[in-house]
Amino acid sequence: MKNRLKVLRAERNWTQSDLAKALDVSRQTINAIENEKFDPSLPLAFRAAKIFALPIEQIFDDGE
Repeated sequence: MKNRLKVLRAERNWTQSDLAKALDVSRQTINAIENEKFDPSLPLAFRAAKIFALPIEQIFDDGE
């Protein structure tokens, strides 16, 4: 699943570890999501949307 996590994180000068702590996941999970090797669960996607104050659709794109 395509996503904008890396860009959004960089805009805030956050490391992968910073975002992982905020989302209560491992840094490896953030890395896998950013590299499109792992699709986040719906609850995780909602937490990311809340942290970035954006609709889920502006962060994640299923490519359709």
